[in-house]
Amino acid sequence: MSTTPPPQALNTGTHPDGDELTVDDGALAWLRALGPNGRRAFAGAFGGYALDSYDYFTLPLSMVALAAYFGLDSGQTGLFTTVTLVVSAVGGAVAGVFADRVGRVKALMITVITYAVFTVACGFAPNYETLLVFRALQGLGFGGEWAVGAILVAEYASAKHRGRTLGAVQSSWAVGWALAAVVYTLVFSFLGDDLAWRVMFWTGALPALLVLWVRRRVNDAPEATAAREQNPQKGSFAAIFKPATAESPGLLRTTVFAGLLSTGVQGGYYTLATWVPTYLKTERGLSVVGTGGYLTFLISGAFLGYLTGGYLTDVLGRKRNIWLFALLSAICILAYTHIPSGANTLLLVLGFPLGFCMSAIFSGFGSYLSELYPTAVRGTGQGFTYNTGRAVGAVFPTLVGFLADSWGVGGALVFGAIGYGIAALALFGLPETRGKELA
Repeated sequence: MSTTPPPQALNTGTHPDGDELTVDDGALAWLRALGPNGRRAFAGAFGGYALDSYDYFTLPLSMVALAAYFGLDSGQTGLFTTVTLVVSAVGGAVAGVFADRVGRVKALMITVITYAVFTVACGFAPNYETLLVFRALQGLGFGGEWAVGAILVAEYASAKHRGRTLGAVQSSWAVGWALAAVVYTLVFSFLGDDLAWRVMFWTGALPALLVLWVRRRVNDAPEATAAREQNPQKGSFAAIFKPATAESPGLLRTTVFAGLLSTGVQGGYYTLATWVPTYLKTERGLSVVGTGGYLTFLISGAFLGYLTGGYLTDVLGRKRNIWLFALLSAICILAYTHIPSGANTLLLVLGFPLGFCMSAIFSGFGSYLSELYPTAVRGTGQGFTYNTGRAVGAVFPTLVGFLADSWGVGGALVFGAIGYGIAALALFGLPETRGKELA
């Protein structure tokens, strides 16, 4: 009798949560490889990031109505985004340390509650200054959610599929963006602008329902938890800024270049995310419904970009994927903002590749930043570099806002391409990490 095992047994293994699994190259192999506990973690992170996106986009979509209601100029409206992203750096860094010290799931719930509460509060703001403060406080939760959720899932994911797994988590940003665009179209079609922007913010209470589910169903990855708890340096800022020595490689170089990478990518992305709706309405003359239609193409491209980029980051490697889409994103920005007046059909068509490229570059971030840092300081390192990038990258939307009055929004948007150039250069200081085990 043959002792050769059946073919399916050749690809079995044990998942970190103790379940036996079968690994193959099918389209959903990454999801099966997570195991039951990992899939619940994925659902929690996916939902949290989608609602994070929804709450974020309530502001850009309402920007024109807000400017009219409070009598704001372009510089003042651009400051909303800058304040959100700068404060998010603080929130992200704190959430990262908290995730390393008390666990990923607890940190995730706190970040979701924070951004939900202050998004709702924005809807009650009586003046510009109060709205600016509430939006800043919303940034505390907004900054921490992605880093914590990405680490939670990364520690369940297999090395082979980590890129596409985290790319799928990233795709939830497009889901939240799409939901915000749909709600925006409905709310602003049936309500006057003076009330509609407040209603948009009030719908930001939705994430509270997710927290109840996460609290009961989601747990940290056991092996990563054990490794983190055994290390006395967990959650240490000093550790991620430790320079290299003869005895230790240190993490200072990694932190500096990962921060630059994040700055470049997010500077480009948030420039577009903040100002494209305004550009479509003020310079292309589109109605609320028309703007929603054009954003549908942009968001559809973004969703597919996240999924495709996640796949390519596993196939090409982390660095090659980012290099590829940094170049393509810069080209798309220049093309999109130089479409001749009246050629709105071409504007519609180019929205798809623009959304695709500027999102595909993000797909590798969750896996790449997780792999750059050891388990004990993974939350601290990822939370700090990703959100510092948000804060410094926030200069780009503000710069566009101040230049918009003289250059036009379309002309000022080209500064987003500079961000992608910074990201490409930062990669020369970082290693390739594809296939790295985390725990």
